[in-house]
Amino acid sequence: MSDTSNAIESIEFASLLCSRLCHDLLSPVGALNNGLELMADETDPDMRQRCLDLLGDSARTSANKLKFFRLAFGSAGGFGDAVPTHEARVAIEGMFAQSGRVKLGWLVADDMLGKLPVKVLLNLALIAGDALVRGGQLDVGAEKRPGVTEIVVRAEGPKLVLDPELRAALAGTLPPGGLGSRTAAAWMVRSLVTGVGGEVALSSPGEPVLLFGAAIPDPS
Repeated sequence: MSDTSNAIESIEFASLLCSRLCHDLLSPVGALNNGLELMADETDPDMRQRCLDLLGDSARTSANKLKFFRLAFGSAGGFGDAVPTHEARVAIEGMFAQSGRVKLGWLVADDMLGKLPVKVLLNLALIAGDALVRGGQLDVGAEKRPGVTEIVVRAEGPKLVLDPELRAALAGTLPPGGLGSRTAAAWMVRSLVTGVGGEVALSSPGEPVLLFGAAIPDPS
């Protein structure tokens, strides 16, 4: 494959990720705009306070999503090789746990993990958390072993829904032309892990618990 083709594919994939980010940020940013419009015409003190509460909630949601996306898709952590795991935990809590719908179980003992494992961990947590359509328990674990970092993400709730295309993207069976903004994160996870000689695993369809696993070899 030519360098030009690789560049075009990279641009197309970046466009899909941008579409995903814009979709996720549209709701809280739109709520901010609505709140500002209401504030401009409202004179009742109680209603103005409700508008302020709406603005505060929307601003926090927008900030939390941006912090998460910065770690999950960007170059967060500067130019070093590792990221503090506390940042990843705060990002997941801001994305899911603060709503009260999802309870986070954090099973990561290491203070630092490589940038690649952190990206994989966050994106698997994003996919699993989105699958908890009625809330539930989201457990995230990671452990550094000699030569490899192992990641496990577990989701359990009253209703688990994992889109078949997301499953296919993680499993490496996504058909040609199936890559889109919804499947970009899952496709990226598999590409990043298999690109360094690692493996991605996931539970079978219909299981009462959703499990994701990844084994990522250390850089040689």
